[in-house]
Amino acid sequence: MATLELRRCLIGLSVGDAFGETMFGEPSASAHRIANRLIVPRRPWRWTDDTAMAVSIVELLERDGAIDPDALAERFAQRYLADPHRGYGQGAALLLTRVAHGASWRVEAPRLFDNRGSYGNGAAMRAAPIGAYFAGDLERVGREALNSAAPTHAHPDGAAGAVAIAVAAALIANRCDRDALIGEVARHTPPGQVRTRLERAAQIGFATDPGAVGAELGTGLDVAAHDTVPFCVWVAARHLDSYEEALWVAAGQHGDRDTNAAIVGSLVVLATGEAAIPVLWRAAVEPLP
Repeated sequence: MATLELRRCLIGLSVGDAFGETMFGEPSASAHRIANRLIVPRRPWRWTDDTAMAVSIVELLERDGAIDPDALAERFAQRYLADPHRGYGQGAALLLTRVAHGASWRVEAPRLFDNRGSYGNGAAMRAAPIGAYFAGDLERVGREALNSAAPTHAHPDGAAGAVAIAVAAALIANRCDRDALIGEVARHTPPGQVRTRLERAAQIGFATDPGAVGAELGTGLDVAAHDTVPFCVWVAARHLDSYEEALWVAAGQHGDRDTNAAIVGSLVVLATGEAAIPVLWRAAVEPLP
């Protein structure tokens, strides 16, 4: 069952990632939808580093049943070298290049961004499969999510983003009520900016316009965990019954569209199942490795 949920989560993530990637360059994803031009806009839809890094996590979980940061760092680095043109951020590209050539991630990750470490959304974008796999043990979810963040995100907020999304995935897999979901995610997220904004997100009703929510919580324009994760959890909770609607809202905001849609897709598919993914969308996405 855990392996099925793991693969389901990865599929939802990859379709969301590729869907969001098609939205870049569009003045408005909502206008794109209204014009009814999104049937299959470009074929194939290419996924990005969001999916590439999530695949490494899934491979380790399927092989070892746990996340070893050293093994994960090696997989990240080798996958990056083999296919670097997936939209990796500058910091990640620099780090993974150094690791691939023998440097230690334990030294290199804390050196990023003026020795503060990365607080970006990269650890969060790949974390949902961990929650899907360990859904029955929230303490283990948090611990493994921290392990998954460690090779690239030494800043506490970057790591907290991974914990929040992994916990959200576990709660959704366990059929947590959507009205309680965001508050529960916040409660299990380490203190910091991610948790503070999640607590605010829990106070925002689902009838609120997503544009207004994104303007307050952030939509990934800063590519930071605190600027991405709370909005994505809010969107997922709002649309737990519709994968398609969830992705339109996630990618319809001006921001980090592919990462927003990857996170939301990886969460909502655990509630809706793969059958809820539009057939044409799934057919348009390039195959997973």
